[in-house]
Amino acid sequence: MKKIYHLSTCDTCKRILKELEPSESYTLQDLKSEPVTPDQLNELYTLSGSYEALFNKRARLYKERDLKTKNLSENDYKVLLLEHYTFLKRPVIRIDDEVFIGNSKKTIQEAKSRVLDE
Repeated sequence: MKKIYHLSTCDTCKRILKELEPSESYTLQDLKSEPVTPDQLNELYTLSGSYEALFNKRARLYKERDLKTKNLSENDYKVLLLEHYTFLKRPVIRIDDEVFIGNSKKTIQEAKSRVLDE
Protein backbone atom coordinates (compact mmCIF):
# COMPACT_ATOMS: atom_id res chain seq x y z
CA MET A 1 0.00 0.00 0.00
CA LYS A 2 1.26 3.45 -0.95
CA LYS A 3 -0.69 6.29 0.53
CA ILE A 4 -0.13 9.88 1.57
CA TYR A 5 -2.44 11.49 4.09
CA HIS A 6 -2.24 15.26 3.65
CA LEU A 7 -4.16 18.49 3.79
CA SER A 8 -4.68 20.14 0.39
CA THR A 9 -4.92 23.59 1.97
CA CYS A 10 -1.60 23.24 3.82
CA ASP A 11 1.34 24.97 2.12
CA THR A 12 3.83 22.66 3.84
CA CYS A 13 2.00 19.56 2.56
CA LYS A 14 1.88 21.06 -0.95
CA ARG A 15 5.63 21.76 -0.86
CA ILE A 16 6.42 18.24 0.38
CA LEU A 17 4.19 16.59 -2.26
CA LYS A 18 5.92 18.63 -4.95
CA GLU A 19 9.31 17.62 -3.56
CA LEU A 20 8.40 13.91 -3.32
CA GLU A 21 6.77 13.71 -6.75
CA PRO A 22 4.89 10.50 -5.86
CA SER A 23 4.02 8.25 -8.78
CA GLU A 24 0.48 7.35 -9.75
CA SER A 25 0.80 4.20 -7.62
CA TYR A 26 0.27 6.43 -4.56
CA THR A 27 -3.17 7.26 -3.25
CA LEU A 28 -3.52 10.79 -1.91
CA GLN A 29 -6.07 11.29 0.84
CA ASP A 30 -7.04 14.88 1.66
CA LEU A 31 -7.88 14.71 5.36
CA LYS A 32 -10.24 17.66 5.23
CA SER A 33 -12.58 16.09 2.67
CA GLU A 34 -11.90 12.47 3.66
CA PRO A 35 -10.95 12.16 7.34
CA VAL A 36 -8.99 9.16 8.54
CA THR A 37 -11.21 6.17 9.33
CA PRO A 38 -10.94 4.05 12.49
CA ASP A 39 -9.50 1.19 10.39
CA GLN A 40 -6.91 3.45 8.78
CA LEU A 41 -5.95 4.86 12.16
CA ASN A 42 -5.53 1.35 13.56
CA GLU A 43 -3.24 0.45 10.64
CA LEU A 44 -1.15 3.59 11.23
CA TYR A 45 -1.02 2.78 14.94
CA THR A 46 0.23 -0.72 14.19
CA LEU A 47 3.00 0.69 11.98
CA SER A 48 4.00 3.57 14.26
CA GLY A 49 3.48 1.85 17.61
CA SER A 50 1.76 4.85 19.17
CA TYR A 51 -1.19 7.19 18.71
CA GLU A 52 0.89 9.93 20.30
CA ALA A 53 3.44 9.62 17.46
CA LEU A 54 0.61 10.39 15.02
CA PHE A 55 -0.68 13.32 17.08
CA ASN A 56 -0.07 16.94 16.07
CA LYS A 57 0.74 18.88 19.23
CA ARG A 58 1.06 22.06 17.19
CA ALA A 59 -2.60 22.03 16.13
CA ARG A 60 -4.63 25.09 16.95
CA LEU A 61 -7.28 22.98 18.71
CA TYR A 62 -4.58 21.44 20.91
CA LYS A 63 -3.72 24.92 22.18
CA GLU A 64 -7.32 26.15 22.34
CA ARG A 65 -8.37 23.19 24.48
CA ASP A 66 -5.23 23.54 26.62
CA LEU A 67 -4.50 19.84 26.11
CA LYS A 68 -0.83 20.22 27.00
CA THR A 69 -1.81 20.60 30.65
CA LYS A 70 -3.71 17.31 30.57
CA ASN A 71 -2.17 13.88 31.02
CA LEU A 72 -3.41 12.24 27.82
CA SER A 73 -3.47 8.46 27.45
CA GLU A 74 -3.04 6.54 24.19
CA ASN A 75 -6.82 6.13 24.10
CA ASP A 76 -7.28 9.92 24.52
CA TYR A 77 -4.98 10.48 21.53
CA LYS A 78 -6.96 7.91 19.51
CA VAL A 79 -10.30 9.59 20.30
CA LEU A 80 -8.93 13.04 19.41
CA LEU A 81 -7.38 11.79 16.17
CA LEU A 82 -10.74 10.40 15.08
CA GLU A 83 -12.59 13.50 16.26
CA HIS A 84 -10.87 16.08 14.07
CA TYR A 85 -8.48 15.89 11.10
CA THR A 86 -6.29 18.68 12.45
CA PHE A 87 -4.97 16.41 15.21
CA LEU A 88 -3.20 14.11 12.72
CA LYS A 89 0.41 15.11 12.15
CA ARG A 90 0.87 15.82 8.46
CA PRO A 91 1.80 14.50 6.08
CA VAL A 92 1.65 10.80 6.89
CA ILE A 93 3.34 8.78 4.18
CA ARG A 94 2.70 5.06 4.13
CA ILE A 95 4.82 2.85 1.92
CA ASP A 96 3.91 -0.79 2.45
CA ASP A 97 4.92 -1.58 6.05
CA GLU A 98 6.74 1.70 6.68
CA VAL A 99 5.25 4.97 7.85
CA PHE A 100 6.77 8.45 7.80
CA ILE A 101 5.00 10.91 10.07
CA GLY A 102 5.24 14.69 10.01
CA ASN A 103 7.22 17.28 8.14
CA SER A 104 10.62 17.32 9.84
CA LYS A 105 13.51 17.59 7.43
CA LYS A 106 14.88 14.17 8.48
CA THR A 107 11.49 12.45 8.05
CA ILE A 108 10.95 13.94 4.60
CA GLN A 109 14.48 13.00 3.50
CA GLU A 110 13.90 9.40 4.61
CA ALA A 111 10.53 9.29 2.82
CA LYS A 112 12.00 10.89 -0.28
CA SER A 113 14.81 8.35 -0.51
CA ARG A 114 12.25 5.55 -0.09
CA VAL A 115 9.96 7.02 -2.78
CA LEU A 116 12.88 7.45 -5.17
CA ASP A 117 14.04 3.85 -4.60
CA GLU A 118 10.92 2.54 -6.32
